[in-house]
Amino acid sequence: MSFLTGAELDKVYGKAKGSGYGFIASNVAEPNILIGLMRAAEEKNSDLVLQISNSASKFAGNGDPITGLRAISQYIKELASNYEFGVFLNMDHLKESNMELIKATVDEDLASSIMIDASKESFEDNVRITRKVVDYAKGSDLLIEGELGKIKGVEDEETASAEAFYTDPDEAVEYVKKTGVDLLAVSVGTQHGVSKGRDIELNVDLVEEIDSTLTQAGLEIPLVLHGSSGLVEEQLVQVLDYGVCKLNKDTRYQYEYARAALDYYLEHKDSILPPEGVNDDREGFFSDTDWSPNKSDFDPRAVSRVIREAIKETAGDLFEQAGSVGKSLYSSKVN
Repeated sequence: MSFLTGAELDKVYGKAKGSGYGFIASNVAEPNILIGLMRAAEEKNSDLVLQISNSASKFAGNGDPITGLRAISQYIKELASNYEFGVFLNMDHLKESNMELIKATVDEDLASSIMIDASKESFEDNVRITRKVVDYAKGSDLLIEGELGKIKGVEDEETASAEAFYTDPDEAVEYVKKTGVDLLAVSVGTQHGVSKGRDIELNVDLVEEIDSTLTQAGLEIPLVLHGSSGLVEEQLVQVLDYGVCKLNKDTRYQYEYARAALDYYLEHKDSILPPEGVNDDREGFFSDTDWSPNKSDFDPRAVSRVIREAIKETAGDLFEQAGSVGKSLYSSKVN
């Protein structure tokens, strides 16, 4: 199945909202995470929502976010052609200062959706900035996600907010009407960065109130939870009944990546690091001693295989929790 568009993503979210399940929107910073996610989606027969931020694009492009996005987008498209499920790419937490990247995304069809984050601004400026992106994307095949309310913590290598400000349901109606966004990210107690699910005071009642207020206003819009890495399963499942169709995960994958790599290298340190008393002669590959490192252990592909498997297992568990398993709209497999 090829890399899919905003119109097809809209169908995926619509089906999920109507049936009470959601999708884990998984941030990608490099190929091992991406391939692990692809394998999880194939095993679970789930459509796959990927995300890339400005900083991840910049990292991939050696300082140039547009170059990085072009490279990652094309890489995703090539990989997606080998699988039988829908693959979507969302641009995560782009700001007004990223308008050149936003324009390139729209003009070159590099993604399926764009999340414009002006939540730090006043309500009026948030509406203005979000509307500017919606207007620019008009006529393209991209969905636009906006955010109302402030989520505590660190996202995309910068502090999102020192404290949280919950989304007001009536303001949510006004915001959606004035901006024309396709998805709405809400602040209901989640946190960006490292957070402990048992300590997150998730306001499920507020999620329900936001969804019902929007619905009563004739706005059947999917809701999004940012900063959901710390949610425990019971919390995640709770919000799926109230219009939440997209749950963002980044920090969780980063930690699993680090742990998989660390555990691997600790396990193989004796075949990579010279023993005590042996000169650390890297340039000569320890020519003055009988000891040599084991190439099969320090080959980057060895640790990459472990990382990919760890990401696959983590993502598969999260897809189960979100309820997207066996529900791909674009697979020929029997669900």
